[in-house]
Amino acid sequence: MAVTLKDVEHVALLAQLSFSEEEKARLTAQLNQILEYMEQLNSLDTADVEPLSHVIELSNVFRTDVNRPSLPREAILRNAPVRTEKFFKVPKVIGDR
Repeated sequence: MAVTLKDVEHVALLAQLSFSEEEKARLTAQLNQILEYMEQLNSLDTADVEPLSHVIELSNVFRTDVNRPSLPREAILRNAPVRTEKFFKVPKVIGDR
């Protein structure tokens, strides 16, 4: 299935993009090259290839949790633009029903 100039113009219209005639011709050729390459990939025998979620082996590296003392509440609340005695004061985000 080849991409035509009309296809490129239609997609450009849907995406609200404008291209010169030269750009449309270049995009048509590039999209057809991509499709030709995909056809090459489709012709490969992948029966013995296991499906992958990533092309390289990944492993998570977790650090151990270490308890550390936190900053004093007074020091943290000094940076708050609005606060109560013990808490940050924020605007209400849930409406009434």
